[in-house]
Amino acid sequence: MGLNRPTSVEAAIHELVDLAWNLVYDLLQERGLLGDGLDLEEYTGIHSWVDGLTRCTVVHSRSVAVLFLDTRPVDAIVFHHDLLGADDPKSFLTL
Repeated sequence: MGLNRPTSVEAAIHELVDLAWNLVYDLLQERGLLGDGLDLEEYTGIHSWVDGLTRCTVVHSRSVAVLFLDTRPVDAIVFHHDLLGADDPKSFLTL
């Protein structure tokens, strides 16, 4: 087992963010968050749940959280830890 192998969390973050990087970049720019969280390696956390037929996923760095519906990024906010423990994480974001 190599020391530099990505964990399943890292692999999921890379797969999701890489898939839509241009859309994530545009979303960060629209929200005035450009410059925060632009390095893919800064994204270290992921929180995912199913809402009806839609997979909701929040991927975050220390400064930015991005909401994906299925594989489409739909919102970005300044990250704060209350988001992760919330009963309804979507309440912090707009769709």
